[in-house]
Amino acid sequence: MGTDAVARRLWELYEPLHAVTYFAPEARAAFVDAGLRGFWRGYFAGRAAPLGPVPAAPVTALFFSFAPAMVARALPDVWQRASPEQTLAARTDGAVAALRALLPPDPPRWAEAADLLEAAARAAATDGRALGAANAALPRPDDALARLWLAATVLREHRGDGHIAALVTAGLTGREALVLRDALYGGRDQLQPNRGWTDAEWDDARRALAHRGWLDDDGRPTAAGADVHRVVEDRTDQLAAQPWSPLSPADRTRLAELLTPLAAAAEVVIPYPNPMGVPRAGRADRASSQATGTDNPYISSP
Repeated sequence: MGTDAVARRLWELYEPLHAVTYFAPEARAAFVDAGLRGFWRGYFAGRAAPLGPVPAAPVTALFFSFAPAMVARALPDVWQRASPEQTLAARTDGAVAALRALLPPDPPRWAEAADLLEAAARAAATDGRALGAANAALPRPDDALARLWLAATVLREHRGDGHIAALVTAGLTGREALVLRDALYGGRDQLQPNRGWTDAEWDDARRALAHRGWLDDDGRPTAAGADVHRVVEDRTDQLAAQPWSPLSPADRTRLAELLTPLAAAAEVVIPYPNPMGVPRAGRADRASSQATGTDNPYISSP
């Protein structure tokens, strides 16, 4: 298996470990305890906190698919409720509590998986990848589950930064990427409200894609539109492959073995389908994802 395919397969296994910070009750409670009541306050503060007390504009750019008005409702107000340092502590505490409650009680497995995932995270080149770099610069925790979660987070943000680069290179805005994904796979009822776009804004993006020949007049994807999506997904995998090169094939195989039951345990709190595009840990869903290219962590991240 080439490193591009490895990057996709391992993303499917570590993404559920990261995603507990959005969906697990323990993680959401930790944000509330820190003063961040409401799902979106915890979400925007938690993901943005490694950057410091940033305003809405850079977060809108880096998160890519959210309507500016939605981001502005949370930022910079959240920093009056909890500092970035308090937010970082809350997201770590919440993620660790969630993983401890969900995962099989196997500390040696946690530690070995964390060691291998950290090796990839340390190897990740973060040039031009703001979210990946900001998370990679955070202090290494001592707790095995905290190390596992942070390494998964560094790698998913590194991958997401590359995904955005692929979308921008293809000439897609965040809104257009959502509309194209919906045309190909459905999900507007989830994607549009979760990203804050109005019907008028959504329809404007659909018309723009139709003008470029990527959708037909009824909003269905054309062959050219499907090709653009496929190119973006292939490029995302290529850009995500670099951190895995230092690991031997045996180490990659071992990491997949370690992560598989952990991902299956963590995914019980994740809705399916989900805005991240991550499939269930089952082989049938994974094979479907690989065949159709539904991985889009930053076309519509949680």
